[in-house]
Amino acid sequence: MAWNEPGGGNQHDPWSGGGRRGNGGDRGGNNDGGNNGGNNGGNNQGPPDLDEALKKFQDKLNGMLGGSGKKSGGGGSGKSGGGKPRNSFALPGLLLIVALAIWGASGFYLVDQSERGVVLRFGEYQGIVEPGLQWNPPLIDDVRMVNVTRVRSVSQTQSMLTRDENIVEVEISAQYQVANPRDFVLNVRDPALSIENALDSALRHVVGGTDMIDILTSGREILGSSVASRLQTYLDAYGAGIRLQTINIESTSAPAPVIDAFDDVIRAREDRQRTINEGMAYANAIIPAAQGQAQRIVEQGQGYRESVVAEAQGQANRFNALLTEYRNAPEIMRERMYLDAIEEVFGGTPKVLLDVSENAPLMYLPLDQMRGNSGNDSRSTSDDGSDSNSDAIDPRVLESLRGSQSNASSSSSSSNNPIRREGR
Repeated sequence: MAWNEPGGGNQHDPWSGGGRRGNGGDRGGNNDGGNNGGNNGGNNQGPPDLDEALKKFQDKLNGMLGGSGKKSGGGGSGKSGGGKPRNSFALPGLLLIVALAIWGASGFYLVDQSERGVVLRFGEYQGIVEPGLQWNPPLIDDVRMVNVTRVRSVSQTQSMLTRDENIVEVEISAQYQVANPRDFVLNVRDPALSIENALDSALRHVVGGTDMIDILTSGREILGSSVASRLQTYLDAYGAGIRLQTINIESTSAPAPVIDAFDDVIRAREDRQRTINEGMAYANAIIPAAQGQAQRIVEQGQGYRESVVAEAQGQANRFNALLTEYRNAPEIMRERMYLDAIEEVFGGTPKVLLDVSENAPLMYLPLDQMRGNSGNDSRSTSDDGSDSNSDAIDPRVLESLRGSQSNASSSSSSSNNPIRREGR
């Protein structure tokens, strides 16, 4: 049987001991005392009544809304109209206040230091919010966050036609940042796709105007700078609010079927350039030396010319001076010039001219020096392969010298021979 049956006969709390005592009272004949004892024991020891707590909360809520504290019964107490009249707008007002509080609290947001917020009110641009705690009315303003410090990148690998009608594969990458958040959000629907298309267009335009060999070798840097300037021009024309940082040409290569042949061509060009550099280095080393040698020869020629001219001028001046003296005294100058010529002719020879006549005076000659000179001359001639005794003294001269020693003093004092000219 349920512990709280309708009819009120056995309404006891099962957690209290009143039920057992009530049953004992029924068996003992004191039903009222058992019920009272059971009720007191239930109020002190059991959990609170859920129905009673719910009823109290409902009464308080009715009181706040302006209703009566108790519901009127269906039968006959006669006090159905005794409570306060209920306010029908109290509950909607309370709900509206709560909703407004939640709406206002949800409008607060935090903007990071690296971000900027683009505020749109019903789709119309209102402004840009700076970093910090901000508030905008929810469901009215739409705030779109844009990171303006992050470096974004896009890369492509394309096969395209060059100016000389060859196909080349180019791998390129671009790094960019957001320069204008408003333009980045509003002017372009998909900025990433737009920059990819603009990069492809700029790259094809530049590669199409360049020869393949320049793209594969020394023209890569020029290719990157040309693509960067053209791509920035496109983005400015779009109003994308993007600023390029760098353009990197990752790789340039010929198509796979012919890449080996192009590698051979590139190596041949590098060998040619290396040979040219070596030739230029050799030329730079030889030309200054040749120029210095040529300059030295020129200076030697100039010095020789100046010396010859000066010597010729000196001889001419000497001849003019002799001519003047000859005109003044012809006989004396003729004899002097003859003696100077003979001295010049015989001054460097070891030969001695003697008068071997019987009445010739005795002359003492430096025979030791003459023999020494003759020995030196003989050695020099022997080194040249000629006769070593060609410069020896004539034996007849020696015999004449020995025979004339007896009368040397007398003959030397009484000599009337004509003048003899001897070469020294």
